[in-house]
Amino acid sequence: MKIAIGSDHVGYEMKRDIMAYLIEKGIECKDFGPYSTERADYPDFAVAVSKAVINGEYDKGILICGTGIGISIAANKVNGIRAVVCSEPYSAQLSRQHNDTNILAFGARVIGIELAKMIVDHWLQANYEGGRHQGRVDKIKAIEKSQSTQ
Repeated sequence: MKIAIGSDHVGYEMKRDIMAYLIEKGIECKDFGPYSTERADYPDFAVAVSKAVINGEYDKGILICGTGIGISIAANKVNGIRAVVCSEPYSAQLSRQHNDTNILAFGARVIGIELAKMIVDHWLQANYEGGRHQGRVDKIKAIEKSQSTQ
């Protein structure tokens, strides 16, 4: 599995910790920036990670900002991205199982590193169930398609 990861300046330290955690687990990941705690705008990194996921260069993405909200909103503007912001493991797991999310976001000012690791684990270990959920995912895709033709 290959994970694209990005943040803003607020999420920089947690991003580094999550990357180390993933690498320790044998998961390949790439840092899409920023590369310091100098002020940085989260939409730039949300788009870079989203494009890497959509283009198939990476299987999934992880994004971190202060709350996870802004960076997930930016990611969700990219067609084909289904980003979820989570502050606990159960929602992360269900987002994969029911919504086939491909980007996980969380907030460095909202959760600590140990909870972040638990959320990441639940999200990565869960698989999309398809079935009754597929129709809903297809409707989301249809909304994206209709927006791209306007």
